[in-house]
Amino acid sequence: MSKNWKKRIVIGGLALTGLVGIYGTSKDNYFEISKNLEVFATLYRELNVFYVDDIQPGEMMKTGIDAMLESLDPYTTYITESNIEDYRFMTTGEYGGIGSLIRTVDGDVYISEPYKDFPAYKSGLKAGDRILKIDGKSIEGKDQEEISKMLKGQSGTKLTIEYERAGAVSETELEREQVKIPDVPYYGMLDDKTGYISLSSFTRTASREVREAFMDLRDNHGMEALVFDLRGNGGGLLGEAVNIVNIFVPKGQEVVSTKGKISEWDKSYSTLAAPMDTLMPLAILVNGGSASASEIVSGSIQDLDRGVIIGTRTFGKGLVQQTKDLQFNNKLKLTVAKYYIPSGRCIQKLDYTHKKDGVAEEVPDSLLMVFKTRNGRDVIDGRGIDPDIEIEKSEFPHILASLLSENLFFKYATEYQRTHDEIAEPEKFELSDQEYQAFMDYLADKNYSYETDTEAELEKLKEIAQKEKYWDKASDEFKALESALHSKKNQDLLIYKDDIVDILENEIVSRYYYQRGRVQAQLSSDESIEKALQILNDDNAYNGILGPS
Repeated sequence: MSKNWKKRIVIGGLALTGLVGIYGTSKDNYFEISKNLEVFATLYRELNVFYVDDIQPGEMMKTGIDAMLESLDPYTTYITESNIEDYRFMTTGEYGGIGSLIRTVDGDVYISEPYKDFPAYKSGLKAGDRILKIDGKSIEGKDQEEISKMLKGQSGTKLTIEYERAGAVSETELEREQVKIPDVPYYGMLDDKTGYISLSSFTRTASREVREAFMDLRDNHGMEALVFDLRGNGGGLLGEAVNIVNIFVPKGQEVVSTKGKISEWDKSYSTLAAPMDTLMPLAILVNGGSASASEIVSGSIQDLDRGVIIGTRTFGKGLVQQTKDLQFNNKLKLTVAKYYIPSGRCIQKLDYTHKKDGVAEEVPDSLLMVFKTRNGRDVIDGRGIDPDIEIEKSEFPHILASLLSENLFFKYATEYQRTHDEIAEPEKFELSDQEYQAFMDYLADKNYSYETDTEAELEKLKEIAQKEKYWDKASDEFKALESALHSKKNQDLLIYKDDIVDILENEIVSRYYYQRGRVQAQLSSDESIEKALQILNDDNAYNGILGPS
């Protein structure tokens, strides 16, 4: 090992300990940090020199760092230079590439969803095309992440993709572009006076896109009430959340404050601009996938009694992350503070500081506190955002889970597109009974086995019967029941037809109308939207939920 390499370890350790000291670490902790950095550097050096086999120092260090950060929370992560494009995508929604999602099906990688007007779309690639080679190199043996990196690259660079479609092998050349995924994949009118905006992420353009959609619906389409959909939105930039709240509340209103270990992170974020509308009735849709910035928006609107929250309880992420630059173009994204919405509550659900057996647990009910909204309604902390109107979660049938896990919706949609040049508009498209029968026929020789709850309980009962010596007398009855259950499973395609059709229609629509079509296709049968329309069209019900102003 070179002296320079040793020197870099020592200097790196000293630099890190120096930084720790700057932020007021106690003398005892300072000594512990210095001592353990020295131990770590020595151990790392000895392993590299004397271990019996050659090791990869970079990989070993990455493993050590990941294990260290895993002991904290899942949002504190190490971002290597090779993954920097993924980080940029999370914050900007932009990346250099072909503009398509890919997915693994039965061990092969397929184009799953091209983005309209980007390179994959313009080159003629379609969902269901199986990727064979990239720039003449076979992708056999490579996983989805590796293939994704091969497809990404600097805007303006070219690549070739060899693919298989319906048994025929073709090749196409593409030129990578800077791909920007819209934060607002769809907006439109639900009826003559109610607008709808779907927000899927909080990148740097989120508030601008929402403002533009809001203005268009209000000024050009007669919008008098709004359904704002944050379901499945995992969050993003805190500042964009504040700017979106600012659309609906006056200038100068505190939206969120943060508190951290050091005073640098004790901050308050207020609205800075004139609002677009402070009176228009507003319903925000949320679910368990609404997190972070989505919870700042929905929670602030709830605390300020500016709108009605509809859906299911949100994720419960009340932690703030900051990214720090490290040497050699690496980065550290770490949790620096907790955030608090206008009522004063923090909605963080899991306690990562006091883990039990390495697992974070929910804040116990005994420690939850009650806060008040502007109009005096009770809200609690430590549990995400509880909706004002809860939509009961529908039970997810086992057959649906099996069809999805086996990619049978995806596969059938590929077959469907090959035999149908066009379909009706997303909100009008419906599978006929004959077409659904064709889907059932397609599944006849497909493997999508699953175990129902009844079958699972029957297995337990069989074990008990055998232990208690009842099996010999009741075995015939058990076998008859098993046969009856198996026969019933063959009827599940009819029993759960409506649920299956919803997913199948959505997958088919995406082949013709892409991301925008997916959202449109879901609107007509959406229970949360039906409830939102009901509330927004009933002034007494709407005002009754928000309480006296």
